[in-house]
Amino acid sequence: MASRKPARRTSPRSRTAPAAAQPLVVIILAAGAGKRMRSALPKVLQPLAGRPLLQHVLDTARTLAPAAIHVVYGHGGEAVRRAFAAEPVSWVEQAPQHGTGHAVMQVLPHLRPDQRALILYGDGPLITPQTLTALLQVAGRHDVGLLTVNAGNPQGYGRVLRDARGRVLAIVEEKDATLRQRRVRECNTGVMTMPVDGLTAWLRRVDNRNAQGEYYLTDVIGLAVRDGVAVQPLVAADEQEVQGVNDRVQLAAAESAWRARQSRRLLLDGATLIDPARVDVRGSVTVGQDVVIDVNVVLEGDVKLGDGVRIGPNCLIRNAQIAAGTEVFANCVIDQALIGPSCRIGPFARVRPQAVLAEHVHIGNFVEVKKARIGARSKANHLTYLGDADIGPDGNVGARTLTSNPPPRRPAPPRGRRHQRRRVDDLAHGPGGAVDAGPRAPGFDTRLEAARQKRNSMIALHAAVALGR
Repeated sequence: MASRKPARRTSPRSRTAPAAAQPLVVIILAAGAGKRMRSALPKVLQPLAGRPLLQHVLDTARTLAPAAIHVVYGHGGEAVRRAFAAEPVSWVEQAPQHGTGHAVMQVLPHLRPDQRALILYGDGPLITPQTLTALLQVAGRHDVGLLTVNAGNPQGYGRVLRDARGRVLAIVEEKDATLRQRRVRECNTGVMTMPVDGLTAWLRRVDNRNAQGEYYLTDVIGLAVRDGVAVQPLVAADEQEVQGVNDRVQLAAAESAWRARQSRRLLLDGATLIDPARVDVRGSVTVGQDVVIDVNVVLEGDVKLGDGVRIGPNCLIRNAQIAAGTEVFANCVIDQALIGPSCRIGPFARVRPQAVLAEHVHIGNFVEVKKARIGARSKANHLTYLGDADIGPDGNVGARTLTSNPPPRRPAPPRGRRHQRRRVDDLAHGPGGAVDAGPRAPGFDTRLEAARQKRNSMIALHAAVALGR
């Protein structure tokens, strides 16, 4: 064990020279096993609003513009690293795992004494940049910043001990607390910030003589106080924001809190939500003025809704842009598509990836569009599949029309030309037409062929199946 050398509160240079910017490094502890999840998936990979818990923490950490982000991983480590292979973070393995203090010890070789460390947790997805910025501000350049919370039910939390003047003295874990200390309602959230040189000195003096036989990160608070370094507490305004996720019940509560937070943001941005509790935002959503979103709508990925857009009930919108004045009726799916202004879609329509709709397009019930461009004012009102096609302006596609890209019925063209598109210019198609998007003839003309015999065969087949033959 290292000697009990006091940590320096200030350096001689810092007392005489103007303070330079103190580089911030973020340490995210994400090595927990998550046994209470009862899942083969590592805890930090459990989804919240369609993204892993750890992704939320990383996104928040990046808003602080740190010099580096270090993620301490352990349980399910390779799966965690694969899931975040594209993230510009430093991975530090904790094996074996002997507590939170031991986890931070593994990061020390990657830190510099002139840096300030901010410690976060991979299972705390609701922490906000505003709270972390406030914590860094109260800590200043030389003090320790500690985020606490007045818990309604403090069971399981470490308790924050203060003196008669309200100064923080130490944190005691619940298993090591006396009955009197357990009655304290101010709890440790685990989030703290301090100079790296002090963190290094204090961790060298932490031992594992406690009820769990672990190295507690919380012990550094008492050691800092002993060395005359002030601990500046910041009490979280929202208990839910600092709630860790350890089981499915807490995961569901975090999901609900996230949903409420995103719904409130949409309301403040000018959208009308028929029932804010029944709109599910799982990504980044931007809205214009007078947008109306009905119940049971799921918005995933990057979604942009223009002025006056109306989304009916039970719709899924994923990675799509919907221009001003468009109305999406009930039970529609719009996935990776670009919808022009003043369109009418649905009900029961599906607009699939790479579909582009111009202005004033009507896509009716039981119509599916994939990899197609639909010209201005064109209509496909019902029972139609439009795939790999270019429909010109003012078209009217009748029911039971199919545009397809079937297997070639002639010698296959050179590789790279097998996937063809059919252009349908300003045509009105009657019911039952099939547009074949096979190899194009010179001049890129349109070829129509009837599909009634095939359709009748399919109807007979479905009838036979229904009769149990």
